[in-house]
Amino acid sequence: MSATTISDKALSAQDVPDGNQLSVSFRLLLGLYAIIPLCLLLQLFDGWFWQGFLQHNLPSSPKQFLLFQIIFGTPHIVASSILLVSNTEYLKFYKLKLILMTVAIITVFGAGSLFIPYKALYVTVAAWTVYHVLKQQLGVGRGLYRLPDWVFYLLLWLSVTAGLFVYIGIFLKNSLDVQQLEWIKLVAGSLCAGLVCSALLCGRYVTTQSGRCFLWSNVLLVLSTFYLFVQQYYFLAILVPRLVHDATAYIFYVVHDYNKHHRQPQNSMYRYAARCHLPVFIVLPLCSFALAFVLESYGDSAVNAVTEFFFGMEINKAITLGVLGYLALMHYYTEAFTWKQGSPYRRFIAFSK
Repeated sequence: MSATTISDKALSAQDVPDGNQLSVSFRLLLGLYAIIPLCLLLQLFDGWFWQGFLQHNLPSSPKQFLLFQIIFGTPHIVASSILLVSNTEYLKFYKLKLILMTVAIITVFGAGSLFIPYKALYVTVAAWTVYHVLKQQLGVGRGLYRLPDWVFYLLLWLSVTAGLFVYIGIFLKNSLDVQQLEWIKLVAGSLCAGLVCSALLCGRYVTTQSGRCFLWSNVLLVLSTFYLFVQQYYFLAILVPRLVHDATAYIFYVVHDYNKHHRQPQNSMYRYAARCHLPVFIVLPLCSFALAFVLESYGDSAVNAVTEFFFGMEINKAITLGVLGYLALMHYYTEAFTWKQGSPYRRFIAFSK
């Protein structure tokens, strides 16, 4: 899902075919936010006892760790694509939208990159990424705190705007001067303060303890990211939302596929897995992690070897930037509607507390 974006409407359990047993547990989803205190403790211990070892030795972004990308960055995007294309009825249902979005991506990021400034494209993708991540988490929790539309979108846009400034501050810090970084911190801090005040003022709309826990977990997700950014623990600042987002997405994917395929495999991937006696709930994670590993580790070199042999030239980052970039943008787009109420996906999703 990474982001698996849930419908703007409140979540409610769907009718799942007889015999399907898995449901998405809100307690399990809430448990993922335990990464927040864990990362904050690591930051505190690093300052108190480890003389800043983590701050000086961790990369400025998890993306600089190939292992991190293989575990957290790429697999859930690949899994989302596999889920869509391996079920032909989904592919046919969304065919027109997929074609139109593909044309749009080629136009904007292909031809458009010739005259649109790089930073403008970068900020656009960054904004879409942050929106995708936070819309998923706030959307999932909305089934519990059931906020009015205006409150939900107030909290969402405060979170997204603050998150975008933090994102820019982390990933573009080398191209910013000291004054610009200070302005980014000031704006992001002000937005975080506004987010806290808004959550306090609008908390009266939340009537359940679980709803309050989920609401404040999402607020703390943004606040902890901002705090770790200010403390220059950039790796941890990105790790917090990345882990929560990706793990949440996989929970939805696995529940969907188990409920759809465990009694009678509905596509060739699960029919082959059944012949190999693979448990249904590990098939999609196994395939997506394996494919992500191959693409991230060997994709570019394999393409370069082929193009060098046949055409005497190399294509820089054809897989990691071209193919995976395309899949990421399509993922951001499709996840905005594939998990909404009434979509084919939601027939196989149920919820439990």
